[in-house]
Amino acid sequence: MTKLTSSHDPREKSAKAARNVYAKVLELYQEQTAQLHLGGGEKAIARQHSKKRLTARERIALLIDKNTEFFELSMFAAWEMYEEWGGVPCAGVVTGLATVHGRRFMVIANDATVKAGAFFPMTGKKVIRAQRIAIDNHLPVIYLVDSAGVFLPLQDEVFPDEDDFGRVFRHNAVLSAMGVPQIAAVMGSCVAGGAYLPVMCDTILMTEGSGMFLAGPALVKAAIGEVADAEELGGAEMHSATSGTVDFQEPNDEACLKRIRSIVEKMGPPPKAPFARKKPKAPKFDPAELAGLVPLDGKKAYDVREVIARLVDHSEFDEYRADYGTTIVTGFANIDGWAVGIVANQKLNAKSAKRGVEFGGVIYVESAEKSARFIMDCNANRIPIIFLHDVNGFMVGTESEQSGIIRAGAKMVNAVSNSVVPKISVIMGGSFGAGHYAMCGKAYDPRFLFAWPSARYAVMSGDAAAKVLVDIRVMQLKKQGQEPDEAEREKLLKDTKRRYTKALDPRYAAARLWLDAIIDPADTRAAISLALETASHNPELPPFRTGVLQC
Repeated sequence: MTKLTSSHDPREKSAKAARNVYAKVLELYQEQTAQLHLGGGEKAIARQHSKKRLTARERIALLIDKNTEFFELSMFAAWEMYEEWGGVPCAGVVTGLATVHGRRFMVIANDATVKAGAFFPMTGKKVIRAQRIAIDNHLPVIYLVDSAGVFLPLQDEVFPDEDDFGRVFRHNAVLSAMGVPQIAAVMGSCVAGGAYLPVMCDTILMTEGSGMFLAGPALVKAAIGEVADAEELGGAEMHSATSGTVDFQEPNDEACLKRIRSIVEKMGPPPKAPFARKKPKAPKFDPAELAGLVPLDGKKAYDVREVIARLVDHSEFDEYRADYGTTIVTGFANIDGWAVGIVANQKLNAKSAKRGVEFGGVIYVESAEKSARFIMDCNANRIPIIFLHDVNGFMVGTESEQSGIIRAGAKMVNAVSNSVVPKISVIMGGSFGAGHYAMCGKAYDPRFLFAWPSARYAVMSGDAAAKVLVDIRVMQLKKQGQEPDEAEREKLLKDTKRRYTKALDPRYAAARLWLDAIIDPADTRAAISLALETASHNPELPPFRTGVLQC
């Protein structure tokens, strides 16, 4: 076992300065998080309370075990989107991992303080992502339903596609067929197509004063001329005593949540996963020092082993092929007791007998081939893989192409694509282009994808992209007979870089569900451990096979 050493001195002025800068960024995120937790705002919360109903987060707080934390996912969903409709904080739904009677659950709770819990395009996608996590990890689900249904002005963006609203019910059916428990509590509105969600679950609860129907009184009157009140049409008493749809009728939110806890208490334990875990040991180096190790601007080199030393148990790491393909660090370790393989981009420049200098953060032929072989070893030995991203992409140029970089990169992508063990990705710095794909980006089915506030996420870095885009624009202008002077060119570069930089922000990615959560670097070890524990609910690993690997 290799014991990692650290050259990072927490008393060093530059290290302190870097952490202070990072602290200011984290403080901003905390302020934004507090604002998001208010949902539709104080007035909307008061309206919810006036109906004698709790808010989504108040319900979750009563549902989960005392002295446990709710790990919220996709909090920045729809961030700075739908502003023409007044914004939709957290996409109008709260999702995350919770512990109920000692068992891990996915919780999906509509936030009725945000547009009455209506489904915007990102709302459906957020629910689908939460269900996808439940499917991949065989994780039971609790739905707290309080939604007015599809947001009609945007129905064409909510309703029809394979990753839109209808997919929610398809996932309901898939989870049910898998034997994964689902509990739904109707605690407010549950209308139109949304009424299928609770009825496709194992257990259905409903609070008095709630309504569940395919069409409300006004629509029924318009459609068939029948006059009926909400209780007669779809109230809790009707569904409990007449239609027989509801299993438990409860007087209020508190009683309903208590009943859910009682039901969960009697559930059998989940099966054990085939992943090794031993008694955890704290890292020898403080995880709080992670903030500042990875620069916010991506311009400072650092040794990724410094990061690993603050994540793994007792800072012990079995580095695999340490002297080969050194722009990626691979090896075995334990994180909170869980055995893991680690694939991490190295940001230090390296000396190569072939090339002289290899640039940190760039994937070369040897590092791609080493990573592919390591990933295959992890699959052979049932070891989950942690990907630590700070990658500029694959090396380009004549020498690299002649060395077979496309062939080597394809091997790495092939191994990642066909990997069957749980994969967890953490974007610490940049994650650009095909390098993002090879490091198990969102398109490659990581069980979870987390990002630090220093994350930057795009086809290429801001400076490079801005220059390319400006050059293209200048050529277009020249074809139109215009010759921009230096001042115009500089303004064009500045404007282009500003727009592109906004899209690099991790909140932009999180808004579109390309990330599952933005986390404090100091919480990375805990987040990975939680993800591994969640993945352990699924004991089924299909056979590992790769596609064609070009020699």
